[in-house]
Amino acid sequence: MYYNQVMIKEATKWIWVTFQRAGFHYYPEAGTNPNLKDVSYLSFKHRHLFKFKIQIQVTHSNRELEFHQVLNFCESLFDDRIINIDNKSVEMLADSIYDSLSRAYPSRAMKIEVSEDGECGGVIEYFPENS
Repeated sequence: MYYNQVMIKEATKWIWVTFQRAGFHYYPEAGTNPNLKDVSYLSFKHRHLFKFKIQIQVTHSNRELEFHQVLNFCESLFDDRIINIDNKSVEMLADSIYDSLSRAYPSRAMKIEVSEDGECGGVIEYFPENS
């Protein structure tokens, strides 16, 4: 099979892994902010199936990072099968995951997606300081 080497050299390459954890959190302001009255129930501790998608930029096409090892590392960030993240938002959860990942895999762009039940969520793109 023929590949256009110029196109491949200019391509941005990523690997990705996904995993999920059941967990509990709450949003205290939902119970006190009048603008959040319609979602005030979120101020109470409630359960979600938090779903994670981690993308890490790589520089070549031949297993620069073994994604099964990346997955094992990501899953190891949560000791328990059911996580308690207190009042963290999905964005705050992504930031804390990035903090650990950026130490394990420095100087790489990353995208971290965290959703509640696969229904609502956030995506944050992180860029290394030297880019």
